Amino acid sequence: MIPRAVAETLRRNLRQFPIVSLTGPRQSGKTTLLRNEFPEYTYVSLEDPDARAFAQDDPRSFLALHGPRAILDEAQRAPELFSYLQGTVDETGESGQYIVSGSQNFLLMEAISQSLAGRVAVRHLLPLSYREVKEAWGHGPTTEEWVVRGGYPRLYDVPMEPDEYYPSYVQTYLDRDVRREMGVVKLAEFNRFIGLCAARIGNLVNVQSMATECGINVRTAKEWLSLLEQSFIIHLLRPYHRNFGKRLVKTPKLYFSDTGLACSLLGIETPEEFLMSDFKGALFENAVISEMTKASYAMGKVPGFYFWRDSSGREIDLLIERGGAIQRAIEMKASSTYRPKFFATLDGLGAMLGVPPEAREVVYTGTEIVETKHGLLRPFSAL
Repeated sequence: MIPRAVAETLRRNLRQFPIVSLTGPRQSGKTTLLRNEFPEYTYVSLEDPDARAFAQDDPRSFLALHGPRAILDEAQRAPELFSYLQGTVDETGESGQYIVSGSQNFLLMEAISQSLAGRVAVRHLLPLSYREVKEAWGHGPTTEEWVVRGGYPRLYDVPMEPDEYYPSYVQTYLDRDVRREMGVVKLAEFNRFIGLCAARIGNLVNVQSMATECGINVRTAKEWLSLLEQSFIIHLLRPYHRNFGKRLVKTPKLYFSDTGLACSLLGIETPEEFLMSDFKGALFENAVISEMTKASYAMGKVPGFYFWRDSSGREIDLLIERGGAIQRAIEMKASSTYRPKFFATLDGLGAMLGVPPEAREVVYTGTEIVETKHGLLRPFSAL
């Protein structure tokens, strides 16, 4: 098992809250993490029909049998259990009584918000980060290999190539989650919609255009975008617009939580194909934002990430905000050769945004860390 960075955050939260929740995309490693890091907790999967029936028919006896100090996996499958969890944890108020996990964030969060508000720490686990793989192996894959392979743990547990893994992952996701749990009936259109999302990585979301290309109405397109975001397939990066009025765009940009899945949907199967692809720049940008998001989640923080673009097309790929102020401005360049023009946008907009040179950064695919008068040049491998 590759150690996960979020494990220490979970341990800390178990000392602070009666319940800790862990959500994330299917097959991101939640069950493996919880069973290996917390062996002292009883593990119960509510995917098991007998366990689920017991929890639904007699929740009090179910909780008395398995708790406290139990892991309730795929807990969204028995939402009626959460009201009884509230009463159970309130009896003593002790910390660390239960860990609940699930692959459907919107279903799990609905149950949590209705019954467990104030009693639970909500944490997220995305697929493996580059840093986790690098620390486990003692070295990391090349940037090109990482972008194409992605971080789903199964690809690092068994000898399997991305072109074998991802098509079956998509099919499982469509059949199991979309049809059975989300209630989507237009599976062919939904499958096409996911492909359209991959083709728009790094672009502003144009719901009308996507709906037209997919043959659905705008309302359905908006619902599907929300479903994909809530199930951690895609990530919508919101624009930064404080104090700059109507000159800035208000539409989010679309990224995938895992570049391996995106590459598969785009038909990119090898690092060589990635290097020759028209999507190279967008996928590299996606990889950087994904790594930053994983690091933030691992620390138990909500990412304060934005992009900046005005009506004339001037843009900064990523702004990191903390305490109501911009702490760092980052540009991504899918090149291994440094050129001074990499900092042109940051130089032009940095002063206006109040970002000094020491808080400006360019991430590229090279190998050297370089301090320049314009800002820091950092390799992807050193994020």
